[in-house]
Amino acid sequence: MTLCLASLAALATAASAQTTLPVEPDARPEAPAPRIIYAEVLDEDALAISPASPAPPSGQVATTRALQPLGESTALADEGLRLGKVDLFKGGKLLLTNGVTTVEGSSGGGLARWATIGGRQMPGGIGLSAHATAVELPDYGWRSYGVAVGFGDRVELSYSRADFDTRDVGALLGIGQGYTFNMDTFGAKLRVAGDLVYGESWLPQIAVGIEHKRSRDGALVRALGAADDEGTDYTLSATKLLLARSVLVNATLRYTEANELGLLGFGSAAGADYKLQFEGSLGYQLSRRAVVGAEYRSKPDNLGLGDDDWMDIFAAYALTDNLTLTAAYVDLGSIATFSDQRGGFLSAQVAF
Repeated sequence: MTLCLASLAALATAASAQTTLPVEPDARPEAPAPRIIYAEVLDEDALAISPASPAPPSGQVATTRALQPLGESTALADEGLRLGKVDLFKGGKLLLTNGVTTVEGSSGGGLARWATIGGRQMPGGIGLSAHATAVELPDYGWRSYGVAVGFGDRVELSYSRADFDTRDVGALLGIGQGYTFNMDTFGAKLRVAGDLVYGESWLPQIAVGIEHKRSRDGALVRALGAADDEGTDYTLSATKLLLARSVLVNATLRYTEANELGLLGFGSAAGADYKLQFEGSLGYQLSRRAVVGAEYRSKPDNLGLGDDDWMDIFAAYALTDNLTLTAAYVDLGSIATFSDQRGGFLSAQVAF
């Protein structure tokens, strides 16, 4: 009996040794699979419930939900950067609803300020836009560039630098061949009511704003008769995009004493002061990427040089979600006694 038990124990030990897998000293646990974030997506098929279908048990919903992978979670996605609870430069607005850029750097049309907020951000986000603009006239040339930042589609802050080349006119005016006037514009805008696209059709988006302008040619503009080399414009804008008709309408009141937008200073040594001016825009949206329209802008003639109101016919096209080009035919009338200043306007804007 003792010999049989010993034989069975030896056989069990041999079988155990054959089935035990050796552990390699370099073996390591497998790395976890990449983390995937899923979002609930409504299963549309579940919405089509036949009247003959049995009612769901009490406490259950008649629809089901599927899971759709969104991809790996990163701090910087294709559509912007998230900092805490704030989305930076994450676009979401309908194309062209952030406007293009005015000659003074704020969002709007080419000549007229609108109630729009620069950047493509949605409420709760921060957006950014930058522009470069050129205007070619028979006797003058305009160049401007700048940036605008939008906060939560509620507040806009902007800055632009404008250079106005007098070319041969400079010599005729006695200020020097090709003399260039320079101006800085610091803007702020606050949306106070309404929505550009949504809400009641009779209630436009309404914004109040300021533009503080500073001429870099103080001594010269005073010699030309201006009272000061810096001043502030105050604006009230109402803008509405009627999607059903593809029509955009804008009206802006500007309280200003600027001479030629401020390039020739502000007010007059003779006593001219602030005046209320009007800016209007009418656009038609050909597609989600293209719009055509016209603008009008009245201006004061504080220096008595016979300055005229401005107008344009424009076309804007969104080449991508972030890049928009605007071209226009502009009629700026008489500038500093030189009439028939009609020519071309071209502007490029990038927005996030």
